[in-house]
This record gives sequence, structure tokens and C-alpha cells, in this order.
Amino acid sequence: MRRLRVLVLMDEAFVPPESIEGVSDEEMLEWKTEYDVLTTLQEMGHDAKPLGVSDDLGVIRDALLSWKPNITFNLLEEFHGVPVFDAHVVSYLELMKQPYTGCNPRGLMLAHDKALSKKILAYHRIPTPKFIVYPRGRRVHKPARLKFPLLVKSVIEEASLGISDRSLVENEKQLKDRVEYVHNEINTDALVEEYIKGREFYVGVLGNQRLQTLPVWELVFKNLPPDKPNIATAKVKWDFETQKKLGIETHQARDLEPAEVASIGRLCKRIYRALSLSGYARMDLRRTESGQVYVLEANPNPNLSYGEDFAESAHAAGIPYDRLLQRILNLGLRYKGYV
Repeated sequence: MRRLRVLVLMDEAFVPPESIEGVSDEEMLEWKTEYDVLTTLQEMGHDAKPLGVSDDLGVIRDALLSWKPNITFNLLEEFHGVPVFDAHVVSYLELMKQPYTGCNPRGLMLAHDKALSKKILAYHRIPTPKFIVYPRGRRVHKPARLKFPLLVKSVIEEASLGISDRSLVENEKQLKDRVEYVHNEINTDALVEEYIKGREFYVGVLGNQRLQTLPVWELVFKNLPPDKPNIATAKVKWDFETQKKLGIETHQARDLEPAEVASIGRLCKRIYRALSLSGYARMDLRRTESGQVYVLEANPNPNLSYGEDFAESAHAAGIPYDRLLQRILNLGLRYKGYV
């Protein structure tokens, strides 16, 4: 393995400390991915150093010109506090002819705009829940083609930001209130889609042209009350107490026939290609009792923390964490988004 100079690009608020002695799991949650990736790359023998970025491309330019890294490991999820601006940072890396890990600018832009991505998927006849977008300032009126219950969320935010139990609405009043919440509190347009009752699956995909799907992973609620839907709210994803209370587990999906696993894998590759993704991504899916699979969304550059879903599913496929990071580096070095 060739030793590389790796610039690990991250939000300046998430640059990890040099030591985690005395730091609790909850305290390190925000920067765990950054810590895991940085320290593992260093343990692998790469010359990896972090670069915190907030709203100034100049610091990236200075680091590229002065240090001349072989590749930039991109862990940025936003720029200037705007989630969709990460695509512009990657475009800047391409303008600088700098190899980088993860998704290309086009794929980031298409996937982050959930409404646009759903239109593209619909064009390719890939099943996704019926939906409508309510721009800020637009009056809320449910079209007849949409049936309650409906799920209301931001059209661009990631990591379940703004999603809670109140996001699932059963009538016009609840719909209006929740759309106004997204408009006023999250400060984005609102995406409203039909709620698909069923099992929630996550499928990782690795590759540029030749794609590999990872084992189907499932989000399980062991202690879910009978009247409560199995929604991956922000608290379900990030709050330890909620996870403990609801008995949240993620593991390889059980009781799926090999033919169904293969079919889901083919579906995820179609999504990946339809949205022009590269590097690595995670597909969020719902499977109904009848076996129909719907795509909820595609997530380029998903959470890479050690022990989280993507890394765990890769490990189940025989790819331990260090080899996973090396695969991602290799894909970035081979991807040519520039001449």
C-alpha cells in the first residue's frame, strides 16, 4: 500500500482533539466520524492531517498549494451553514484538479435536492412515495392524489433534521402546522410524501462505474409502542436515551430470500446511476408487507463512523474498517471529474 498525503476536509467545529481520554460517547458524537477516519488513516500509515473549514475556500487553496496532498478525504456536509453548498466545495476541488473521496458535484446536487431526485427516479420508473413540495410562502392545500398519513420534512436537510413524531400528519390541520414548522424553523421548503408502512432498510453502495452493494441493513425498534410509527426521527438517530427507550438496533436484514436481496441490490445500483453518484452512498428504502420496495432517498457520502450502519454492513461483506477507507481512497484516486 502506497503511503499517501491525505488532507481530511471537515467542518471546523468538528475537528477532533488529539486525545479522547476522559471524553464520553455522547460528547464525541458530533465529531466521531472525523476522529475515526483521521486516526484510522494515520494508523494505516498515511500522512493524514485535518483541515477545518467553515465559510472560506482560501484555507483549502492554501493547504492544497502548500502541502500538495495526494488526495482530499471529504467529510464536509455543508459550507456557510448550507447543506447543499458542499457540492460547490467539491466543484472547487475539481477546479484545483485535486483528487477527492466520495461523491462528485452533480451527484451531490441531485441527491441533496430530494424533490428533484424523486422526479428523476420517477422518470426511471423507480418506485418512490408520491409527494408534493410546498415552497416557503405557498398556501398549503393537499392534492387529492395524496392520501393520509403523510410525512413532512425539509426538501434539502440531512440526518433527519426537523423530523419528529409530529412529522407524520393525519389531517389538513396537522399538515398545515407541520409545513409551517419546516418553513419557519428549518428555513427550507417542505417535502410532503405519502407514508409507507413497512420495514426500513439501508443499503450501502461502493464504486464509480463498477458498483458493489453491501448487505441489506435494517433499522429495528424492539420496544416500539403499537400506536407509534417506526420513523427514523432525529432523536432515534442521535439521542442515546431515545434509542435505549425504543430498543433501537440496526443489523443485517433477516428473513429475506436471496432473490429479493439480489433484486434490492439491482434497484440500488439503478438509483446510484440515475443520480450520477460516485464514490460511496447509502440508499434508504421501505419494504411493505407485500414485498414492494420504495426508495425514500439516496445519501451520498453517508456517515462513516466506525460501528455505524455503513461501516458495519461493509464489515459483514468482508471489508473491515481500514480496508473500507482504503477502498474509498482508491475510488477517489481513480475518479476523474476533470481533464
